[in-house]
Amino acid sequence: MKKWTQWTGIFLSLSLAVSCVPAIHSQAGYGTAHTRAAAAFPGTGIMAATTVPDDTGNLQDPADASGEADAADPDSGNALSTIRISVGSGQATPQYQAGQKVDKLTVSVKNGGASSAKNVWITPVINDASEWPFEIDDMNYEKELKEISSGASVDAVWSNLTVREDVETKSYKLIFRISYDDGKKEYECEKSVYVKTAGTKVDEPQEPGYPQYPPIIINPPQASGDQPSEGQPEEPDMPDGMEEGGVYNGDISAVGGGGGSDERKGVPRVIVTGFNTEPGAVNAGSNFRLVVHVKNTSTATAVSNMLFDFQAPSAGTEAAAEAPAFLPSSGASSVYLDGIPAGETRDVAIDLNARADLVQKPYSINMSMLYEDGSASQYEGSSSLAIPIYQAARFEFSEIELSPASIEVGQEANLMCSLYNTGRVKLYNVKVKFLGDGISAKEVFVGNLDSGATGTIDGMLTGESEIMPGVKCKMVVTYEDESGNTSSAEEEFELQVTAAMEMDMGGMEMMGEIPEEPKGFPVIFAVIAAAVVLVVILAVVLIRRKRKKRALAEEEDLADEVDRFTEDE
Repeated sequence: MKKWTQWTGIFLSLSLAVSCVPAIHSQAGYGTAHTRAAAAFPGTGIMAATTVPDDTGNLQDPADASGEADAADPDSGNALSTIRISVGSGQATPQYQAGQKVDKLTVSVKNGGASSAKNVWITPVINDASEWPFEIDDMNYEKELKEISSGASVDAVWSNLTVREDVETKSYKLIFRISYDDGKKEYECEKSVYVKTAGTKVDEPQEPGYPQYPPIIINPPQASGDQPSEGQPEEPDMPDGMEEGGVYNGDISAVGGGGGSDERKGVPRVIVTGFNTEPGAVNAGSNFRLVVHVKNTSTATAVSNMLFDFQAPSAGTEAAAEAPAFLPSSGASSVYLDGIPAGETRDVAIDLNARADLVQKPYSINMSMLYEDGSASQYEGSSSLAIPIYQAARFEFSEIELSPASIEVGQEANLMCSLYNTGRVKLYNVKVKFLGDGISAKEVFVGNLDSGATGTIDGMLTGESEIMPGVKCKMVVTYEDESGNTSSAEEEFELQVTAAMEMDMGGMEMMGEIPEEPKGFPVIFAVIAAAVVLVVILAVVLIRRKRKKRALAEEEDLADEVDRFTEDE
């Protein structure tokens, strides 16, 4: 009995020992894999695709913890393959106005890892409609991106969006949930981007000691019927209040450095109070100087070490859609300023060139700012400027045709020629006048002339007095632009007007009176009478001949009957 008890104890001890071996092996394997992954990607936060303890000791999925996944395959030995998803890399922050129609919202999704991400889907996370700046018109905003290779980027595009009318003037954080797999395991992460919006009213509370500045809306949304056609943008009417340009000031944010701003002084805001251009009207294809007036609104804190950078978005025709509307004349887009004392204003100037193919309308240019306060705390901000661009009116005349080229006083000549609109702007209310000593004419109305169209000038000129050869007359063409401003152009032509011809009455007197023909027998009546007599004679002759022929015929018939009677006897 004792031996049986001893054997039973030994058997139980061995069983417990064997059951503990897999657990020890599992823990040892985990530690080795984790050490290799950490050594391969130091400081990146990339973790193996398994459950790991968090700071509190609880287990969680690493994709949920860091937003990145390490698609390692222990069986294949490829423990270093990773998928690293990022969004919005290299994209400028878009800016929208309340109620604006947005053709497309593009978010670039990049795989910065060493492995391809497959079956990629991206979905906006809208937990609160007030945090989504667009109207929710569709039931589902999920987009399929399929596969993103290592180092490649794919654009997720949402089309035909409308900015809410009640958006605030601030930056909205847009969160997107991205799901993908490496061919074996599925992963999911959330990434975010920012868009700036300008509302119709200022909802931010005013900070003590600082004036509140309302945004000046630029590039307001157009009606659906005013959208430009593809390839060649339409020339829209100049928005109200935009003749001298517009300004929109963005948010100010701290970017680090120093020991932080003094809470009693607040954040030193630097805003754009206005700008001007030299010359005042900027024509497409010309160089100009942009002078921006920037103000330090803080009444207690000076700012220094300021760096301004100007960037213009792409604009123009389809053939040159990738080129910016404005380019620096010197090649540098950055301007440095030592500083601005508290409450004062300084000017920042840069020489720019406007592209020659721009249509006539305002174009925006973004100005970013980096500066420091007295504690070496760094801040950044941005503003947008709208610069009106004008297209000079250009037109040509065909050869002027005069019919006839020489007239007498009191006579008329017809003038005709064609007017070719060779510019990029429409000419309104085109009228033509004819000026010159010795002629008079009515004004000719041609009407509106679109870009590339041809108008016809057709006028009648009346000679009022003599015009000697070599004396020029003028054809004056007047027209209006979109703003109703009147311009004119002149074209010269030559018309000879001579004195009217007069008959010499003295010569007529010297010739004397013309003798009258002597009166005699009326010839006409004699001719008529002769004709009547001739007709009567002809009628009589014809009648007699006819009677004679009839008589001869009757005699012949009678003779034939006598002969037949005689033969019968």
